[in-house]
This record gives sequence, structure tokens and C-alpha cells, in this order.
Amino acid sequence: MNTSDWGILSLSLFLGLGIFLFIVRIVLTWYPQAEPNRFPFNLVVLPTEPFLIPLRKIVPPLGGVDITPIIWVGIFSLLREILVGQQGILKMM
Repeated sequence: MNTSDWGILSLSLFLGLGIFLFIVRIVLTWYPQAEPNRFPFNLVVLPTEPFLIPLRKIVPPLGGVDITPIIWVGIFSLLREILVGQQGILKMM
């Protein structure tokens, strides 16, 4: 594997981990008794919150439901497919 392959793999893993964390964050919203500042929930909240805060200023809750994690799952999935998917930009270079 050359260095560009490692970069593509690293980016793919980062985006995949981001998707996973946002999905877990969505599931955590179904359990209001889960305290986001306590272990192990903070392992999901701390890395995702910096992405969610700016988007919450733009996208208000719909019916009292915060949809920003769903939007980030879509963004990360789209980026992963466009950049490192089977016909992704970085794979074709």
C-alpha cells in the first residue's frame, strides 16, 4: 500500500466512524434517561457535539425533535461515497 492508499483508508475510516457516532447519537435521543455527560454516553456526545452546535443555529427542531444528527449522517455518507466510494474522486486519481 502506498501513502495515498493509507490516506484514502484513513478518510474512509474517519467518515465511517462519524456516521456510526451520529447514528448512536440518534438512538440516544430515544432514551431521555441517558445522561450525555456521563460515561459511556460522553464518548459519543463529545466528538459529535462540535458538528451539531453550528447546525442547530441554522436548523430548528422539528416538532421538538433535533434532526441535526440525521443531517450529519447524510452529509458524512455523501462525502464518503463521493470521495472514497467505489467510483470516488480520490479512488479515481
